[in-house]
Amino acid sequence: MSDTKRITMFGADWCGDCRRAKAVLDREQIDYDYIDTEAIVDAADRARAISGRMNIPVIVFPDGSHLVEPSDSELLAKLAA
Repeated sequence: MSDTKRITMFGADWCGDCRRAKAVLDREQIDYDYIDTEAIVDAADRARAISGRMNIPVIVFPDGSHLVEPSDSELLAKLAA
């Protein structure tokens, strides 16, 4: 299980929104756990349980909140909060 003090991102390599969100996190030097929904058997189900949707990325924050397919500006605003 991930450390609850870290951001966790559920995504897939083929997903453009996932690559974009990873680029934002990397550029901002944010330490996060990446969970590949294609490589890990139950990862897609876990992401869907969190978000209630099939969409990725699902980004879970230490406060328990999450964003689904956030824009760069939405993600940056959440990181700054």
